[in-house]
Amino acid sequence: MRRFGNLPVLVMLMGICAAAMFVPALHAVLERDHPVARAFFYSGTLFLILVAMIGFATAANRRDDSARGQLLTLVGAFALLPLMLAVPFAEAIPDTTYLNAWWEMVSSLTTTGATLFHPDRLPPSVHLWRALVGWMGGGFVLISAVAVLAPMNLGGFEVLGAGASPGAGGGGIQALRMIDLRGRLARSSLTILPVYAGLTLLLWIALVLTGDPGLIAACHAMSTLSTSGISPLGGLAPTTSGLGGEVLIFVFLLFALTRRFYPSGRIQAGAQRLFHDPELRFGLLLVAVLPAFLFLRHWIGALEVDEVPRVGQALLALWGAAFTVLSFLTTTGFESAGWAAARSWSGLATPGLILAGLAVIGGGVATTAGGVKLLRVYALYRHGEREIERLVHPSSIGGAGVSARRLRRQGAQMAWVFFMLFAISIAVTMLALSLSGLDFERTTVLSVAALSTTGPLATVAGSSPIDWALLDAWAKSVLAAAMVLGRLETLAIIALLNPDFWRS
Repeated sequence: MRRFGNLPVLVMLMGICAAAMFVPALHAVLERDHPVARAFFYSGTLFLILVAMIGFATAANRRDDSARGQLLTLVGAFALLPLMLAVPFAEAIPDTTYLNAWWEMVSSLTTTGATLFHPDRLPPSVHLWRALVGWMGGGFVLISAVAVLAPMNLGGFEVLGAGASPGAGGGGIQALRMIDLRGRLARSSLTILPVYAGLTLLLWIALVLTGDPGLIAACHAMSTLSTSGISPLGGLAPTTSGLGGEVLIFVFLLFALTRRFYPSGRIQAGAQRLFHDPELRFGLLLVAVLPAFLFLRHWIGALEVDEVPRVGQALLALWGAAFTVLSFLTTTGFESAGWAAARSWSGLATPGLILAGLAVIGGGVATTAGGVKLLRVYALYRHGEREIERLVHPSSIGGAGVSARRLRRQGAQMAWVFFMLFAISIAVTMLALSLSGLDFERTTVLSVAALSTTGPLATVAGSSPIDWALLDAWAKSVLAAAMVLGRLETLAIIALLNPDFWRS
Protein backbone atom coordinates (compact mmCIF):
# COMPACT_ATOMS: atom_id res chain seq x y z
CA MET A 1 0.00 0.00 0.00
CA ARG A 2 1.36 3.41 -1.00
CA ARG A 3 1.83 5.79 1.94
CA PHE A 4 1.83 9.57 1.86
CA GLY A 5 4.03 10.88 4.66
CA ASN A 6 4.91 9.71 8.13
CA LEU A 7 1.61 9.90 10.02
CA PRO A 8 3.06 9.29 13.53
CA VAL A 9 5.33 12.32 13.13
CA LEU A 10 2.39 14.46 12.06
CA VAL A 11 0.37 13.21 15.03
CA MET A 12 3.26 14.05 17.35
CA LEU A 13 3.44 17.60 15.93
CA MET A 14 -0.31 17.98 16.35
CA GLY A 15 0.01 16.91 19.98
CA ILE A 16 2.74 19.48 20.62
CA CYS A 17 0.63 22.24 19.08
CA ALA A 18 -2.42 21.16 21.10
CA ALA A 19 -0.43 21.21 24.35
CA ALA A 20 0.96 24.65 23.47
CA MET A 21 -2.59 26.05 23.48
CA PHE A 22 -2.63 25.84 27.27
CA VAL A 23 0.13 28.49 27.50
CA PRO A 24 -2.03 31.40 26.23
CA ALA A 25 -4.96 29.90 28.14
CA LEU A 26 -3.01 30.21 31.39
CA HIS A 27 -1.87 33.71 30.48
CA ALA A 28 -5.46 34.75 29.75
CA VAL A 29 -6.55 33.41 33.14
CA LEU A 30 -3.87 35.52 34.82
CA GLU A 31 -5.06 38.50 32.78
CA ARG A 32 -8.68 37.72 33.81
CA ASP A 33 -9.62 37.47 30.15
CA HIS A 34 -11.87 34.44 30.59
CA PRO A 35 -13.43 34.29 27.07
CA VAL A 36 -9.97 34.04 25.51
CA ALA A 37 -8.88 31.55 28.18
CA ARG A 38 -11.85 29.31 27.41
CA ALA A 39 -11.18 29.48 23.67
CA PHE A 40 -7.62 28.20 24.08
CA PHE A 41 -8.36 25.75 26.90
CA TYR A 42 -11.29 24.09 25.15
CA SER A 43 -9.42 23.94 21.83
CA GLY A 44 -6.33 22.44 23.45
CA THR A 45 -8.39 19.83 25.31
CA LEU A 46 -10.38 18.92 22.22
CA PHE A 47 -7.31 18.51 20.03
CA LEU A 48 -5.42 16.52 22.66
CA ILE A 49 -8.32 14.04 22.77
CA LEU A 50 -8.43 13.94 18.97
CA VAL A 51 -4.66 13.42 18.72
CA ALA A 52 -4.81 10.61 21.30
CA MET A 53 -7.55 8.86 19.33
CA ILE A 54 -5.64 9.17 16.04
CA GLY A 55 -2.45 8.01 17.74
CA PHE A 56 -4.05 4.87 19.14
CA ALA A 57 -5.77 4.12 15.83
CA THR A 58 -2.55 4.40 13.81
CA ALA A 59 -0.06 2.96 16.31
CA ALA A 60 0.29 -0.29 14.39
CA ASN A 61 0.66 1.34 10.97
CA ARG A 62 3.92 0.99 9.11
CA ARG A 63 5.98 4.17 8.96
CA ASP A 64 7.15 5.67 5.68
CA ASP A 65 10.77 6.72 6.27
CA SER A 66 11.59 7.07 2.58
CA ALA A 67 12.77 10.40 1.20
CA ARG A 68 9.36 10.85 -0.37
CA GLY A 69 7.62 10.24 2.93
CA GLN A 70 9.87 12.68 4.79
CA LEU A 71 9.26 15.50 2.32
CA LEU A 72 5.53 14.79 2.32
CA THR A 73 5.60 14.97 6.11
CA LEU A 74 7.08 18.48 5.92
CA VAL A 75 4.49 19.56 3.37
CA GLY A 76 1.73 17.98 5.46
CA ALA A 77 2.90 19.76 8.60
CA PHE A 78 2.70 23.21 7.02
CA ALA A 79 -0.59 22.34 5.32
CA LEU A 80 -2.43 20.75 8.27
CA LEU A 81 -1.07 22.40 11.42
CA PRO A 82 -2.32 25.93 10.59
CA LEU A 83 -5.84 24.53 10.20
CA MET A 84 -5.66 23.36 13.80
CA LEU A 85 -3.78 26.37 15.16
CA ALA A 86 -6.36 28.74 13.69
CA VAL A 87 -9.27 27.31 15.71
CA PRO A 88 -8.50 28.97 19.08
CA PHE A 89 -7.46 32.15 17.26
CA ALA A 90 -10.81 32.35 15.47
CA GLU A 91 -12.69 31.58 18.71
CA ALA A 92 -10.77 34.22 20.65
CA ILE A 93 -11.45 36.88 17.98
CA PRO A 94 -15.16 36.34 17.20
CA ASP A 95 -15.40 39.29 14.78
CA THR A 96 -12.98 37.77 12.25
CA THR A 97 -13.31 34.94 9.74
CA TYR A 98 -11.69 31.54 9.93
CA LEU A 99 -9.85 32.36 6.67
CA ASN A 100 -8.13 35.30 8.36
CA ALA A 101 -7.27 33.17 11.39
CA TRP A 102 -5.85 30.43 9.17
CA TRP A 103 -3.80 32.95 7.18
CA GLU A 104 -2.44 34.45 10.39
CA MET A 105 -1.30 31.02 11.59
CA VAL A 106 0.34 30.20 8.25
CA SER A 107 2.22 33.48 8.50
CA SER A 108 3.30 32.74 12.07
CA LEU A 109 4.24 29.06 11.55
CA THR A 110 6.38 29.88 8.51
CA THR A 111 8.05 32.68 10.56
CA THR A 112 6.90 35.25 8.00
CA GLY A 113 5.39 37.54 10.65
CA ALA A 114 2.86 39.29 8.39
CA THR A 115 -0.40 40.18 10.10
CA LEU A 116 -3.90 41.24 9.11
CA PHE A 117 -4.69 42.87 12.45
CA HIS A 118 -3.76 46.14 14.10
CA PRO A 119 -1.90 45.41 17.37
CA ASP A 120 -4.61 47.08 19.47
CA ARG A 121 -7.29 44.77 18.07
CA LEU A 122 -5.80 41.57 19.50
CA PRO A 123 -5.84 40.64 23.20
CA PRO A 124 -2.44 40.15 24.88
CA SER A 125 -2.87 36.37 25.05
CA VAL A 126 -3.51 36.18 21.31
CA HIS A 127 -0.31 38.15 20.70
CA LEU A 128 1.45 35.57 22.87
CA TRP A 129 -0.09 32.79 20.77
CA ARG A 130 1.15 34.35 17.51
CA ALA A 131 4.68 34.69 18.89
CA LEU A 132 4.59 31.16 20.34
CA VAL A 133 3.46 29.65 17.02
CA GLY A 134 6.26 31.54 15.26
CA TRP A 135 8.74 30.27 17.84
CA MET A 136 7.55 26.68 17.39
CA GLY A 137 7.80 27.15 13.61
CA GLY A 138 11.39 28.30 14.00
CA GLY A 139 12.25 25.28 16.13
CA PHE A 140 10.58 22.98 13.61
CA VAL A 141 12.66 24.53 10.82
CA LEU A 142 15.90 24.02 12.77
CA ILE A 143 15.12 20.37 13.50
CA SER A 144 13.80 19.49 10.04
CA ALA A 145 16.83 21.08 8.37
CA VAL A 146 19.13 18.66 10.19
CA ALA A 147 16.91 15.58 10.45
CA VAL A 148 15.23 15.71 7.02
CA LEU A 149 16.85 18.09 4.54
CA ALA A 150 20.53 17.57 5.37
CA PRO A 151 20.53 13.77 4.75
CA MET A 152 18.90 14.43 1.35
CA ASN A 153 21.34 17.26 0.44
CA LEU A 154 18.55 19.87 0.35
CA GLY A 155 17.95 23.15 2.13
CA GLY A 156 21.37 24.57 1.20
CA PHE A 157 23.39 21.47 2.00
CA GLU A 158 23.39 20.63 -1.72
CA VAL A 159 25.90 23.47 -2.22
CA LEU A 160 28.41 21.75 0.07
CA GLY A 161 27.66 18.21 -1.10
CA ALA A 162 27.42 18.87 -4.85
CA GLY A 163 29.90 16.75 -6.77
CA ALA A 164 31.18 14.93 -3.69
CA SER A 165 31.57 11.18 -3.80
CA PRO A 166 29.35 9.14 -1.47
CA GLY A 167 30.81 9.05 2.00
CA ALA A 168 33.21 11.94 1.36
CA GLY A 169 33.05 15.35 3.02
CA GLY A 170 30.07 14.75 5.25
CA GLY A 171 30.73 12.26 8.02
CA GLY A 172 28.07 13.68 10.32
CA ILE A 173 25.47 13.62 7.57
CA GLN A 174 26.44 10.07 6.60
CA ALA A 175 25.89 9.01 10.20
CA LEU A 176 22.45 10.64 10.20
CA ARG A 177 21.44 8.73 7.09
CA MET A 178 21.93 5.46 8.97
CA ILE A 179 19.25 6.42 11.53
CA ASP A 180 15.52 6.24 10.90
CA LEU A 181 13.40 9.41 10.79
CA ARG A 182 12.11 9.20 14.37
CA GLY A 183 15.63 8.63 15.65
CA ARG A 184 16.96 11.61 13.71
CA LEU A 185 14.13 13.80 14.96
CA ALA A 186 14.71 12.74 18.56
CA ARG A 187 18.46 13.20 18.30
CA SER A 188 18.14 16.62 16.63
CA SER A 189 15.50 17.76 19.12
CA LEU A 190 17.62 16.81 22.13
CA THR A 191 20.58 18.61 20.59
CA ILE A 192 18.97 21.77 19.26
CA LEU A 193 15.90 22.56 21.36
CA PRO A 194 17.70 23.07 24.72
CA VAL A 195 20.01 25.63 23.10
CA TYR A 196 17.14 27.25 21.20
CA ALA A 197 14.95 27.49 24.30
CA GLY A 198 17.87 28.57 26.49
CA LEU A 199 18.79 31.43 24.18
CA THR A 200 15.16 32.55 24.06
CA LEU A 201 14.91 32.50 27.86
CA LEU A 202 18.19 34.39 28.18
CA LEU A 203 17.05 37.13 25.79
CA TRP A 204 13.66 37.32 27.55
CA ILE A 205 15.30 37.91 30.92
CA ALA A 206 17.71 40.45 29.43
CA LEU A 207 14.88 42.42 27.79
CA VAL A 208 12.92 42.44 31.05
CA LEU A 209 15.98 43.79 32.87
CA THR A 210 16.27 46.60 30.30
CA GLY A 211 12.71 47.71 31.01
CA ASP A 212 10.32 45.79 28.75
CA PRO A 213 7.14 44.29 30.28
CA GLY A 214 7.14 40.50 30.58
CA LEU A 215 4.76 39.81 27.68
CA ILE A 216 6.49 42.24 25.30
CA ALA A 217 9.90 40.84 26.21
CA ALA A 218 8.73 37.24 25.74
CA CYS A 219 7.18 37.93 22.33
CA HIS A 220 10.22 39.84 21.10
CA ALA A 221 12.59 37.17 22.40
CA MET A 222 10.69 34.39 20.61
CA SER A 223 10.37 36.50 17.46
CA THR A 224 14.09 37.25 17.43
CA LEU A 225 15.29 33.66 17.75
CA SER A 226 12.70 32.43 15.24
CA THR A 227 13.22 35.48 12.94
CA SER A 228 9.43 35.88 12.69
CA GLY A 229 9.42 39.58 13.54
CA ILE A 230 6.13 39.27 15.45
CA SER A 231 5.54 42.11 17.92
CA PRO A 232 2.52 42.97 20.12
CA LEU A 233 3.39 46.63 19.53
CA GLY A 234 3.82 46.45 15.76
CA GLY A 235 7.59 46.93 16.02
CA LEU A 236 10.44 47.93 18.32
CA ALA A 237 9.93 51.69 18.23
CA PRO A 238 7.34 51.84 21.08
CA THR A 239 9.33 49.60 23.44
CA THR A 240 10.53 50.91 26.80
CA SER A 241 13.86 49.07 26.57
CA GLY A 242 15.02 51.53 23.91
CA LEU A 243 18.54 51.31 22.56
CA GLY A 244 19.57 48.69 25.12
CA GLY A 245 16.85 46.33 23.91
CA GLU A 246 17.90 46.85 20.30
CA VAL A 247 21.51 46.01 21.14
CA LEU A 248 20.41 42.77 22.80
CA ILE A 249 18.22 41.78 19.85
CA PHE A 250 21.06 42.64 17.46
CA VAL A 251 23.38 40.21 19.25
CA PHE A 252 20.86 37.38 19.15
CA LEU A 253 20.02 38.02 15.49
CA LEU A 254 23.56 36.90 14.70
CA PHE A 255 22.42 33.32 15.39
CA ALA A 256 20.50 33.45 12.11
CA LEU A 257 23.66 34.11 10.07
CA THR A 258 25.24 30.69 10.52
CA ARG A 259 24.31 27.23 11.74
CA ARG A 260 27.69 27.00 13.54
CA PHE A 261 26.21 28.75 16.58
CA TYR A 262 23.98 25.71 17.11
CA PRO A 263 25.28 22.21 17.99
CA SER A 264 23.84 20.93 14.69
CA GLY A 265 26.34 23.08 12.81
CA ARG A 266 29.03 20.47 13.40
CA ILE A 267 27.36 17.73 11.35
CA GLN A 268 29.26 18.75 8.22
CA ALA A 269 32.67 17.11 8.09
CA GLY A 270 35.63 19.39 7.48
CA ALA A 271 33.78 22.41 8.83
CA GLN A 272 35.85 25.54 9.37
CA ARG A 273 36.25 27.30 12.64
CA LEU A 274 33.46 29.65 13.59
CA PHE A 275 35.04 32.86 12.36
CA HIS A 276 36.30 31.15 9.20
CA ASP A 277 32.75 30.22 8.30
CA PRO A 278 31.94 31.84 4.91
CA GLU A 279 28.32 32.51 5.82
CA LEU A 280 29.18 34.38 9.01
CA ARG A 281 31.95 36.37 7.36
CA PHE A 282 29.83 37.22 4.32
CA GLY A 283 26.90 38.24 6.52
CA LEU A 284 29.05 40.43 8.76
CA LEU A 285 30.55 42.03 5.66
CA LEU A 286 27.09 43.02 4.46
CA VAL A 287 26.18 44.32 7.92
CA ALA A 288 29.34 46.46 7.94
CA VAL A 289 29.42 47.72 4.35
CA LEU A 290 25.75 48.48 3.67
CA PRO A 291 25.19 50.62 6.81
CA ALA A 292 28.35 52.55 5.95
CA PHE A 293 26.99 53.12 2.44
CA LEU A 294 23.57 54.15 3.73
CA PHE A 295 25.16 56.37 6.37
CA LEU A 296 27.23 58.12 3.71
CA ARG A 297 24.13 58.47 1.55
CA HIS A 298 22.21 60.03 4.41
CA TRP A 299 25.13 62.31 5.29
CA ILE A 300 25.40 63.60 1.73
CA GLY A 301 21.64 64.21 1.73
CA ALA A 302 21.97 66.24 4.93
CA LEU A 303 24.80 68.32 3.46
CA GLU A 304 22.70 69.09 0.39
CA VAL A 305 20.03 70.73 2.53
CA ASP A 306 22.61 72.44 4.80
CA GLU A 307 21.41 70.53 7.85
CA VAL A 308 24.47 68.81 9.25
CA PRO A 309 23.41 66.65 12.22
CA ARG A 310 25.08 66.49 15.56
CA VAL A 311 27.40 63.64 16.41
CA GLY A 312 24.76 61.92 18.53
CA GLN A 313 22.23 62.01 15.72
CA ALA A 314 24.80 60.70 13.26
CA LEU A 315 25.74 57.78 15.48
CA LEU A 316 22.07 56.97 16.06
CA ALA A 317 21.54 56.95 12.30
CA LEU A 318 24.53 54.65 11.80
CA TRP A 319 23.24 52.27 14.46
CA GLY A 320 19.74 52.33 12.98
CA ALA A 321 21.11 51.38 9.57
CA ALA A 322 23.27 48.55 10.98
CA PHE A 323 20.42 47.08 13.03
CA THR A 324 17.88 47.29 10.21
CA VAL A 325 20.27 45.75 7.69
CA LEU A 326 20.93 42.76 9.96
CA SER A 327 17.23 42.44 10.76
CA PHE A 328 16.16 42.26 7.12
CA LEU A 329 19.15 40.12 6.14
CA THR A 330 17.97 37.54 8.68
CA THR A 331 14.39 37.99 7.34
CA THR A 332 13.19 39.19 10.77
CA GLY A 333 11.96 42.61 9.69
CA PHE A 334 12.39 44.65 12.86
CA GLU A 335 13.07 48.35 12.26
CA SER A 336 15.33 50.32 14.56
CA ALA A 337 14.16 53.60 16.04
CA GLY A 338 17.38 55.03 14.65
CA TRP A 339 16.31 54.01 11.15
CA ALA A 340 13.47 56.52 11.29
CA ALA A 341 15.84 59.15 12.70
CA ALA A 342 18.26 58.60 9.82
CA ARG A 343 15.50 59.27 7.30
CA SER A 344 14.21 62.33 9.14
CA TRP A 345 17.46 64.29 9.24
CA SER A 346 18.56 63.30 5.75
CA GLY A 347 15.25 64.01 4.04
CA LEU A 348 15.62 60.91 1.87
CA ALA A 349 13.04 58.22 1.24
CA THR A 350 13.34 54.68 2.57
CA PRO A 351 15.71 52.61 0.38
CA GLY A 352 13.19 49.79 0.17
CA LEU A 353 14.91 48.07 -2.75
CA ILE A 354 18.00 47.48 -0.59
CA LEU A 355 15.89 45.97 2.19
CA ALA A 356 14.10 43.73 -0.32
CA GLY A 357 17.45 42.59 -1.70
CA LEU A 358 18.69 41.76 1.79
CA ALA A 359 15.56 39.72 2.46
CA VAL A 360 16.08 37.79 -0.79
CA ILE A 361 19.68 36.99 0.22
CA GLY A 362 18.49 35.71 3.61
CA GLY A 363 20.46 34.18 6.46
CA GLY A 364 22.44 31.01 6.99
CA VAL A 365 21.73 27.44 5.97
CA ALA A 366 19.94 25.36 8.64
CA THR A 367 18.91 28.46 10.58
CA THR A 368 15.48 29.99 11.12
CA ALA A 369 16.12 32.66 8.45
CA GLY A 370 14.53 32.46 5.01
CA GLY A 371 15.61 33.76 1.61
CA VAL A 372 18.07 32.30 -0.87
CA LYS A 373 20.63 31.79 1.95
CA LEU A 374 24.09 33.27 2.38
CA LEU A 375 25.93 30.10 1.43
CA ARG A 376 24.36 30.01 -2.03
CA VAL A 377 25.15 33.68 -2.62
CA TYR A 378 28.70 33.09 -1.40
CA ALA A 379 29.13 30.17 -3.82
CA LEU A 380 27.99 32.36 -6.71
CA TYR A 381 30.37 35.10 -5.57
CA ARG A 382 33.34 32.71 -5.48
CA HIS A 383 32.45 31.34 -8.90
CA GLY A 384 32.27 34.87 -10.33
CA GLU A 385 35.56 35.77 -8.67
CA ARG A 386 37.22 32.73 -10.24
CA GLU A 387 35.80 33.52 -13.70
CA ILE A 388 37.14 37.08 -13.54
CA GLU A 389 40.52 35.71 -12.50
CA ARG A 390 40.52 33.39 -15.51
CA LEU A 391 39.82 36.33 -17.81
CA VAL A 392 43.01 37.98 -16.57
CA HIS A 393 45.08 34.77 -16.27
CA PRO A 394 43.54 32.12 -18.58
CA SER A 395 46.09 29.46 -17.65
CA SER A 396 45.80 29.92 -13.89
CA ILE A 397 44.75 27.07 -11.60
CA GLY A 398 42.30 27.71 -8.81
CA GLY A 399 43.66 26.66 -5.43
CA ALA A 400 42.33 26.44 -1.86
CA GLY A 401 41.76 22.66 -2.03
CA VAL A 402 39.21 20.21 -3.36
CA SER A 403 36.33 21.54 -1.26
CA ALA A 404 36.81 25.10 -2.47
CA ARG A 405 36.98 23.99 -6.11
CA ARG A 406 33.83 21.92 -5.66
CA LEU A 407 32.09 24.94 -4.10
CA ARG A 408 33.08 27.15 -7.03
CA ARG A 409 31.95 24.61 -9.62
CA GLN A 410 29.18 22.17 -8.72
CA GLY A 411 28.19 24.18 -5.63
CA ALA A 412 27.79 27.37 -7.66
CA GLN A 413 25.82 25.46 -10.27
CA MET A 414 23.35 24.19 -7.67
CA ALA A 415 23.15 27.68 -6.14
CA TRP A 416 22.35 29.15 -9.57
CA VAL A 417 19.65 26.55 -10.15
CA PHE A 418 18.02 27.44 -6.85
CA PHE A 419 18.32 31.16 -7.54
CA MET A 420 16.56 30.69 -10.88
CA LEU A 421 13.83 28.63 -9.22
CA PHE A 422 13.41 31.37 -6.63
CA ALA A 423 13.12 33.99 -9.36
CA ILE A 424 10.57 31.86 -11.24
CA SER A 425 8.60 31.47 -8.00
CA ILE A 426 8.50 35.26 -7.62
CA ALA A 427 7.28 35.62 -11.22
CA VAL A 428 4.56 32.98 -10.81
CA THR A 429 3.40 34.49 -7.52
CA MET A 430 3.28 37.96 -9.08
CA LEU A 431 1.24 36.59 -11.99
CA ALA A 432 -1.23 34.94 -9.62
CA LEU A 433 -1.54 38.09 -7.49
CA SER A 434 -2.18 40.23 -10.56
CA LEU A 435 -5.45 38.31 -11.04
CA SER A 436 -6.77 40.06 -7.92
CA GLY A 437 -6.19 43.51 -9.47
CA LEU A 438 -2.96 44.47 -7.66
CA ASP A 439 -0.48 46.69 -9.52
CA PHE A 440 3.10 45.75 -10.40
CA GLU A 441 4.76 47.37 -7.38
CA ARG A 442 2.49 45.77 -4.82
CA THR A 443 2.64 42.32 -6.43
CA THR A 444 6.44 42.52 -6.46
CA VAL A 445 6.75 43.60 -2.82
CA LEU A 446 4.19 41.08 -1.57
CA SER A 447 5.74 38.21 -3.55
CA VAL A 448 9.23 38.92 -2.24
CA ALA A 449 7.92 39.36 1.32
CA ALA A 450 6.05 36.04 1.23
CA LEU A 451 8.71 33.92 -0.51
CA SER A 452 11.52 35.31 1.66
CA THR A 453 9.31 34.95 4.79
CA THR A 454 9.82 38.62 5.68
CA GLY A 455 6.32 39.90 6.39
CA PRO A 456 7.27 43.41 7.65
CA LEU A 457 8.89 44.07 4.27
CA ALA A 458 5.46 44.98 2.87
CA THR A 459 5.30 48.11 5.03
CA VAL A 460 8.77 49.48 4.18
CA ALA A 461 9.82 48.31 0.71
CA GLY A 462 7.25 50.11 -1.44
CA SER A 463 6.56 53.78 -2.07
CA SER A 464 3.74 53.46 0.49
CA PRO A 465 2.97 50.84 3.16
CA ILE A 466 0.89 47.87 2.02
CA ASP A 467 -1.86 46.69 4.34
CA TRP A 468 -2.19 42.91 4.29
CA ALA A 469 -5.76 43.19 5.61
CA LEU A 470 -6.97 44.88 2.39
CA LEU A 471 -6.18 41.82 0.27
CA ASP A 472 -9.01 39.66 -1.00
CA ALA A 473 -9.41 35.93 -0.38
CA TRP A 474 -7.60 34.95 -3.58
CA ALA A 475 -4.55 37.10 -2.82
CA LYS A 476 -4.41 35.78 0.75
CA SER A 477 -4.52 32.17 -0.47
CA VAL A 478 -1.77 32.78 -3.04
CA LEU A 479 0.46 34.47 -0.48
CA ALA A 480 -0.14 31.71 2.08
CA ALA A 481 1.01 29.15 -0.49
CA ALA A 482 4.02 31.36 -1.27
CA MET A 483 4.95 31.50 2.43
CA VAL A 484 4.93 27.70 2.66
CA LEU A 485 6.92 27.44 -0.58
CA GLY A 486 9.46 29.96 0.68
CA ARG A 487 9.80 28.13 3.99
CA LEU A 488 10.17 24.65 2.49
CA GLU A 489 12.29 25.93 -0.44
CA THR A 490 11.59 25.22 -4.08
CA LEU A 491 14.14 22.42 -4.40
CA ALA A 492 12.28 20.31 -1.83
CA ILE A 493 9.03 20.74 -3.77
CA ILE A 494 10.79 19.97 -7.07
CA ALA A 495 12.24 16.82 -5.49
CA LEU A 496 8.69 15.59 -4.87
CA LEU A 497 8.07 15.79 -8.62
CA ASN A 498 10.93 13.38 -9.28
CA PRO A 499 9.41 10.12 -10.64
CA ASP A 500 11.94 8.08 -8.64
CA PHE A 501 10.30 9.34 -5.43
CA TRP A 502 7.02 7.69 -6.41
CA ARG A 503 8.31 4.29 -7.48
CA SER A 504 7.64 1.61 -4.93
